[in-house]
Amino acid sequence: MKKVKLLSILSLAVSITTISCAQTKNQENMKETNETLAGNTLNVNPASTDTATFGTGCFWCTEAIFEQLDGVLSVTSGYAGGRNENPTYEDVSTGESGHAECVQIVYDPSKISFDELLEVFWQVHDPTTLNRQGADVGPQYRSVIFYHTNEQKQKSEKYKTELDKSGAFDRPIVTTLESFTKFYPAEAYHQEYYANNKNKNPYCSIVIKPKLEKFKKVFKDKLKNQE
Repeated sequence: MKKVKLLSILSLAVSITTISCAQTKNQENMKETNETLAGNTLNVNPASTDTATFGTGCFWCTEAIFEQLDGVLSVTSGYAGGRNENPTYEDVSTGESGHAECVQIVYDPSKISFDELLEVFWQVHDPTTLNRQGADVGPQYRSVIFYHTNEQKQKSEKYKTELDKSGAFDRPIVTTLESFTKFYPAEAYHQEYYANNKNKNPYCSIVIKPKLEKFKKVFKDKLKNQE
């Protein structure tokens, strides 16, 4: 990755705003079980797919971005990296469970590589702010890569080291690399949140929409066909 390329898209990091993901989520009252949601997965051949798990702050933003990529088959918002089993949003939002808001990405490696997903990961959030993205603050919003294999770990470490050495960011990268253990799908109302609420929730129009529009301009050659 070239330094000049990264510098040209640093504006994709979420702007600090008084509207936070947590503030708007606390207004939701819809409830669904993780078990029900987990049963609604895509019917794909595991032999032809791979999985990546990333946290870049609020999972509403992360989901809306990665599902635009050609070769990405499904994106599920959820929680990983914590101590308790079957966490709820209320558990995670305390910042005490150890979980991070993240997305589980199932993709076709013949169409998009883990390296390309990493490129998007580094460039669509600020990996230099500890436990924070914009107005969303707490360890549940940490920048994190949950690696599934040793190869994913090595590639993630390599990118992180090279980016720090290049001076692409003004501050050191604080992204954590954590071994994947288990992913818990978030409550049903969190899934496809932007698509279902872009005209209803101010967070969608003020934070997610501008970020998504910039992402589409930068990565237009990697997007699914837009009708």
